[in-house]
Amino acid sequence: MPGKSQPPAGIDHWQDSMINIAYNVCSIVTMPVELALRPFHGTRCFPPLIMFMSALMMLFIPVFFSVAASVGRLIPFVRIQAQMGLIGMFGFTKLFFLGSLIHGVRKWRLMLHMEREQNSVYEGPPLFFFTWLPGATFWRVRIVYEPLFLLGLSIVLPNLFIIEPGAGDFLFVSAFFLAMKNYAGWYMHWQFLRELMDSRNAAPIIARLVDNTASDEELATIHLASIPKDTPEDLRKDTAEQIARAWSPATH
Repeated sequence: MPGKSQPPAGIDHWQDSMINIAYNVCSIVTMPVELALRPFHGTRCFPPLIMFMSALMMLFIPVFFSVAASVGRLIPFVRIQAQMGLIGMFGFTKLFFLGSLIHGVRKWRLMLHMEREQNSVYEGPPLFFFTWLPGATFWRVRIVYEPLFLLGLSIVLPNLFIIEPGAGDFLFVSAFFLAMKNYAGWYMHWQFLRELMDSRNAAPIIARLVDNTASDEELATIHLASIPKDTPEDLRKDTAEQIARAWSPATH
């Protein structure tokens, strides 16, 4: 109806929006390391906006480190020791764009020959040595093993002077964001399946609600109250239909 006010969004809708935002923000931070951890990811695994924001981040971070180091040298009576390492953030940026170019050619060929790709949003298999670890399931590798691997690299490589401490800090932060991103992805998949199961389990109770045979204990499991006994039959059925639509997964 024109002019009819819309009901406020529920807490579940707000939570889903926040999870999507957290997932996308983490994807921006972790994309540079995921290009190496998942070398055979699908063509739609990283949307163009995520790729653009990640590229901006990789351009900004080295400049920020350089400016911060220059400003630090201007502070009187403060001596900042030069960072030691073969590869710094500028080197990471070069590797990122080189990897993006290589992956871009690979994915462009898959886009031209779509029959070669079964699932364009698949993250791709992990690196081969992750399969040697105990209990190396898909989500365990993504949520636990891959972030721990980055965490280990952030500690070992700077101590061996292979990367600079700033690059090690970037790997440390990426490990945290990678774990959070993968956990958010797992939770969204679990929530989808859980809603389907909840709807299936609620269907018999709603059917008994229409017949006015559902007990208060059964209705309590789906947070419903019993319909008054003197309710007309047509109103009872309409109420049950509204409840059934509310429990339908398509409305979530």
